[in-house]
Amino acid sequence: MNRTCILALDQGTTSSRAIVVDRECRIKAISQKGFRQFFPHAGWVEHDPNEIWASQSGVAAEALAAADLTAADIAAIGITNQRETTIIWDRKTSSPIYNAIVWQDRRTADYCERLKTDGLEKMIRDKTGLVIDAYFSATKIKWILDNVPHARERAMRGELCFGNIDSWLVWKFTRGKTHITDVTNASRTMLFNIHTLKWDDDLLRLFDIPPSILPDVRSSSEHYTDTAPSFLSGRIPIAGIAGDQQAALFGQLCTQPGTAKTTYGTGCFVMMNAGDTPAISHNGLLSTVAWQIGGRVAYALEGSVFAGGATIQWLRDGIGILRNASESKTLALSVPDSGGVCFVPALTGLGAPYWDPYARGTLFGITRGTGIAHIARAALEAIAYQVYDVIRAMENEMGTPLQELRVDGGASANDFLMQFQADLNRTRVVRPENMESTVLGAAFLAGLATGYWKDEQEIANGRLIGRSFEPQGDPDTIQHGIDRWHEAVRRSQGWAEQE
Repeated sequence: MNRTCILALDQGTTSSRAIVVDRECRIKAISQKGFRQFFPHAGWVEHDPNEIWASQSGVAAEALAAADLTAADIAAIGITNQRETTIIWDRKTSSPIYNAIVWQDRRTADYCERLKTDGLEKMIRDKTGLVIDAYFSATKIKWILDNVPHARERAMRGELCFGNIDSWLVWKFTRGKTHITDVTNASRTMLFNIHTLKWDDDLLRLFDIPPSILPDVRSSSEHYTDTAPSFLSGRIPIAGIAGDQQAALFGQLCTQPGTAKTTYGTGCFVMMNAGDTPAISHNGLLSTVAWQIGGRVAYALEGSVFAGGATIQWLRDGIGILRNASESKTLALSVPDSGGVCFVPALTGLGAPYWDPYARGTLFGITRGTGIAHIARAALEAIAYQVYDVIRAMENEMGTPLQELRVDGGASANDFLMQFQADLNRTRVVRPENMESTVLGAAFLAGLATGYWKDEQEIANGRLIGRSFEPQGDPDTIQHGIDRWHEAVRRSQGWAEQE
């Protein structure tokens, strides 16, 4: 059997994608489908798990058809996914007992504050590498068990399964035969000890979560199982799983300590390879598992910005000042600067390094002369300022300046944003020719597990640079903008606590 390609699945926050990749890392076909976002209350964000499954399985079949391939042509499936998003389903029927609670959701923020007040922050950070925040899965699981009728009793009887999106997809592709996750997704639950690489009994007791609902934890690159033959008309090995940001780090081949990437998606996620030992941060960063391949574990430092592309989406869909996302670049370049406007896009609070769920989006500096071009420019600048803050925290943590930032994600195609990022950080920004780093990372992990690629060097030989952005601009002007940004952030913090 001549298996010529890898099928990589990228289940994201707003859409599901499937990409067929060949041995030279070329994309042979791609299919994508969006799905609905639900906002039941202020700060709540949900998805329909069945709609996620329908969209992901549908685009997988469409991508194969577009490439004129069948299951027999596919060496392996790699899965990458939005992390932290939480689903609990019935073990027998595979029916979700509640909507998926999305990583952006803030409904458990008050409970997280109580945990901090109880002095649990150090214990949780030491075990998991994470800060206490509604971002992670543990408090979402607890909320479902506490608020869905009879959920806790059913969980105690072993009738329910928990999983992030990766677990849900594997469960569905195998018709309920395989309940697993990988170490990268497990490390984002706030229930997983990143030192022992096991679910932590102390944390399970703290959040009152029965171990029976948890998936088995596996490495990021191995032959886990095969798809049921009823899907895609044949069995295909599922052989790679990684959360989207870890997959992007691997897809950018940041395999050496100190190398870093930023993915500009719905949020912005900065991740740096920290080597083979967890680096517990004291600068508002997260320590997480980057990947496990064979017996080798790599760790990473991460800073999460909640509103990256979501900032531009809000300008388009929320207040209607953009017709499309690409218009933001044209508008930004139509004015020499932001006209004194500073935008803090804390639309769902602030992530790293501030971790303030009560911050709210704020526009400062508006005058009679302010136009939509100034606001669009301030929005793009705000994305870069947030990434700047995270990178500075990483540099402080590692004790050395970053030499190069590798970028990917939809907004990385915006030349204005990439140049402004290079100017702010005084660091070269490198954009690959193929910006699909996240899904390529999933493909690489699956291909390595099945021998499709011999080793990482064979993959690296096919990596092409698209464009580099070197630092420019007047340092004094840049520093003035940074100072104004930090003042704006200070004024936006804690706003919701005043309500």
